[in-house]
Amino acid sequence: MKQGKFITLEGMDGAGKSTHLAWLPTFLEARGVRVCLTREPGGTPLGEKLRELMLDKNQKLHPDTEALLMFAARREHIDKVILPALNAGTWVLCDRFTDASFAYQAGGSGLAWERIGALENWVQGTLQPDLTLYFDVPAEVGKARTSAAREPDRFEQEGRSFFDRVRAGYLRRLEENPVRMHRVDGTATLEEVKKSVENIIISICFK
Repeated sequence: MKQGKFITLEGMDGAGKSTHLAWLPTFLEARGVRVCLTREPGGTPLGEKLRELMLDKNQKLHPDTEALLMFAARREHIDKVILPALNAGTWVLCDRFTDASFAYQAGGSGLAWERIGALENWVQGTLQPDLTLYFDVPAEVGKARTSAAREPDRFEQEGRSFFDRVRAGYLRRLEENPVRMHRVDGTATLEEVKKSVENIIISICFK
């Protein structure tokens, strides 16, 4: 069977990922595609337990610990969910992947970019998404949206400067991966963003 496609959605909290993940599986399934919807951190029983730990605002984790936990969860996710689905011809739609580690742990928390790159190479090998949709919003917009929507988790309670660095990390990653990553203006209307996402997916994944 033909290998499935691996599509990831990236962006800081409040950028609109969750809104568009709600309709994307139906959009793909209407085109004859089987879809596996998953997320990071998470996606496996171990990953979900680590997610609880890493998002707990009462936890004070060293950035190295945080990065290692993220990649430990990712290794299980790849082995137990992502690769089996892709090998079965299913398309994997993932809420965040390794670009988030570059943005949050390197950009936001200040770990060396090369250290995250070494973990990426070790844990993933040659595996990369076929397409990454990066939902881009200014830090103040993302923070305002999340503050209005829910109680902030450990990352969301960080200050404006942290999210400025996270955004800078995403933009650097975008510059380094211009073929795979596509920027989506998260400040546009919902209908405009939806149309942009549809057009990108059709042009990249349904050639």
